[in-house]
Amino acid sequence: MKRAKITVVGAGNVGATCAQYCAMAGLGDVVLLDIPAAKDMPKGKALDMAEAASVLGFTANVTGTTDYADTANSDVVVVTAGIPRKPGMSRDDLLATNAKIVGSVGAEIAKTSPNAVVIVVSNPVDTMVQRMLDVTGFPKERVIGQAGVLDAARFCTFIAMELNVSVEDVSAMLLGGHGDSMVPLSSCSSVGGIPVTQLIPADRLAEIVQRARVGGGEIVNLLGTGSAYYAPAASTAKMVQAIVRDENRVMACVAFCDKEYGVGGYYVGVPVVLGDGGVKKVVKLQMTAEETELFAKSCEAVRQNVTNMKYLVELNP
Repeated sequence: MKRAKITVVGAGNVGATCAQYCAMAGLGDVVLLDIPAAKDMPKGKALDMAEAASVLGFTANVTGTTDYADTANSDVVVVTAGIPRKPGMSRDDLLATNAKIVGSVGAEIAKTSPNAVVIVVSNPVDTMVQRMLDVTGFPKERVIGQAGVLDAARFCTFIAMELNVSVEDVSAMLLGGHGDSMVPLSSCSSVGGIPVTQLIPADRLAEIVQRARVGGGEIVNLLGTGSAYYAPAASTAKMVQAIVRDENRVMACVAFCDKEYGVGGYYVGVPVVLGDGGVKKVVKLQMTAEETELFAKSCEAVRQNVTNMKYLVELNP
């Protein structure tokens, strides 16, 4: 059986940790790539991971490089390249700089791995995944963004903390843009199959929902420098696994929606069936009236960001 080839673009905290998780899970051969200015740094991180294999008991072929030629014919390409958030910055503050970075990365991917599934992690992710689609010209099913898995993980964590239960028994779903306008669906969240609305009072649940919305910013402020990377990397590796093992997992991803949910041709966070080749199906959920209204507002924020991004790209090609 052919081993999958997984490339991670960006050897910073998120990228390197994602590469490590993929290697430890035995998902395939992993290539860690960074810009030429990084010199031998990605090679050093890759060698360090390879040496950890004998200690942790996994077999992996991990290589580091600054040359896209070494990534050729990848099955999955994870894009973490871009500047991270700093205290006081929103994801949208990264728009102009990361649009340029993601655009250059997309052009290289299109040349070297034309059949790959691309997972964009760079922020603001709802806009950057649209940029990746435009630059690569890939089918929309093969260009997706990582956000919902992470946002759901944060929501699940806070619910588990509140109830003092195992996070493994908590299931949650989120829709919309990745950021302050995201829509955690309390109506689709449960603990051991019990609706969370039966376990947590409405006012307290609203506070937990809000904490999930700003969960990334909370970590940015606590760290002081940089942003979250363990949970984002784990969430991305989970998506990679679903794709390379054709698991047909249902999870929230940043996927292209047209008629689905009435979005009208944009990328937003929705539940999908994820497997070989990327998104196999967008799953339609029934939302409450309040959730529907919040989702519409979130989609409008995404549309505005995409418009701003395209203007900035035209202004500074």
